[in-house]
Amino acid sequence: MRSIDRIADQYVEDVIALSPLTATSMGVPGHDHEIDDLSPAGLEAEAALTRKAIADLEAAEPVDERERVAKEAILERLQLQIERHDAGDTYLSLNVLASPVHGVRQIFDLMPKDGEEAAKNIAARLTAIPDAFAQYTETLRAEAAEGRVAAKRQVLEVATHCDNWNGAKGLDTDFWMGLNKSVTIDGEPITTGPLRIALSNGAAEARRATDNFARFLREELAPQAKEKDAVGRDRYSRASRYYIGAAIDLEETYAWGWQELARIEEDMRNTAARIKPGTGLKEVVEFLDQDTDQNLDDKLAFRDWMQDLADSTIAELADKHFDIPEKIRTIDCKIAPTEDGAIYYTGPSEDFKRPGAMWWSVPAGQKLFGKWREKSTVYHEGVPGHHLQVGQTMTREDKLNRFQRQMMWCSGHGEGWALYSERLMDELGYYDDDPAGRLGMLDAQAFRAARVVVDIGLHCEFTIPEDNPFGWRPGEAWDGEKMLEFMRAHTRTIEDDMLKFEVNRYLGWAGQAPSYKVGERLWMQAREDYKNRKGEAFSLKEFHTDALNLGSMGLDPFAEALGRL
Repeated sequence: MRSIDRIADQYVEDVIALSPLTATSMGVPGHDHEIDDLSPAGLEAEAALTRKAIADLEAAEPVDERERVAKEAILERLQLQIERHDAGDTYLSLNVLASPVHGVRQIFDLMPKDGEEAAKNIAARLTAIPDAFAQYTETLRAEAAEGRVAAKRQVLEVATHCDNWNGAKGLDTDFWMGLNKSVTIDGEPITTGPLRIALSNGAAEARRATDNFARFLREELAPQAKEKDAVGRDRYSRASRYYIGAAIDLEETYAWGWQELARIEEDMRNTAARIKPGTGLKEVVEFLDQDTDQNLDDKLAFRDWMQDLADSTIAELADKHFDIPEKIRTIDCKIAPTEDGAIYYTGPSEDFKRPGAMWWSVPAGQKLFGKWREKSTVYHEGVPGHHLQVGQTMTREDKLNRFQRQMMWCSGHGEGWALYSERLMDELGYYDDDPAGRLGMLDAQAFRAARVVVDIGLHCEFTIPEDNPFGWRPGEAWDGEKMLEFMRAHTRTIEDDMLKFEVNRYLGWAGQAPSYKVGERLWMQAREDYKNRKGEAFSLKEFHTDALNLGSMGLDPFAEALGRL
């Protein structure tokens, strides 16, 4: 009788059959030896599947409020996917964080690595990489034939990432070699026999394919690419709606970003005065970076600190401020096997045997690891951030269908919640006796506000306001160099190598970076609206439970669904 749930669950099965990488990400067995078809035909098959699901959902009637929410939320996501596909935005997938080649590389991080079956799967998937990268090359050539090529900066940076995966910075940074060393049987390395040969051959194939793809990018695609980084207003508007899940006024949001950044930086100066009265913000940051109690000089020791903080936070927040299911009271903190500069979260497997994890791809040059800098990052990636949000959604089988639990994601909702979580921990008193940690949290907030300014400004080709609160380059046009200059001026707790990666990310992933701060803004508005409706009966814990129980979705359908509770 539940037709919406039936259609959604069937769509999950169809996607898994078409996308082995999705299956591995979800923890669904049986597909770990395969890779998706990244050719134009493969992308069209995905689009056809999505169109069918849209048609089926539009024709179905929800039986209750739960299914009404599901229908509205799923349609919003799938319709925007097709809108971007039909508009020819596929070429924008070539960027420094979310490209298909990055997806192929990262999937090995989630695969089991102990046992004969695990070893065979890894060897087979490595051997499949040449075909996959050749298919993606075919897709990029087809896009280029239509005049659609990612900006030259993205093309060349992705080529550099490929070099780095192949060990350009030294043998100890060769991802494929490191992957092979991590594969074991009963905990023991595989040093001889057919499996060792298969793994070695697979790694060689993957390395060759990665090198060929980098060469294609440099020699064939880059000469066709434009120097201009901006994607333009039309493509940006589609991307913004997709990543935020809401149609926002871009001019108003751009202006708000400037003012929000100024507000946060004033709070930072006041907080810095608590740490070292009579001293400027720059001097306080330098003081904290020299404080041995606030810093570690080893990334593994820093990982252990992150793990301890994540574990203790879960224990303290569970049952008091949040309903944290037992299945997700475990999280892993990991150093990623690459040095690309990203920090990201991966959810638990569908059966919860593989726990959720926060990953840090530490740049090679980073030597200082500031606890005061990254306390809010642990809250963002762990609890009450992504780990709680994603994990709680996955446990709600009584409230959400499989698509809602496993495959639906909106950056504005997810990243907005994670940034809201950083601010919430301040509200809950977790920085009352830790002004240094609060300064780090505020700088993270300023960082996200600055991204609203530079991302919208550059890609929509807005000028820098004449009356901007910093008196910075009034009336000038944005470009990549000004973007980096602005981010350096308004970022104090991020190493420069990672900041350069971040700026390249904004230049190539238009519309995604503002989803954090804009998403937080819309989450705060949703909480205020909920509070006004509930009046004296308002409970913060109840708001969090009700909101997270709706699952991830675009922020427009989220506000509508929450408004009916």
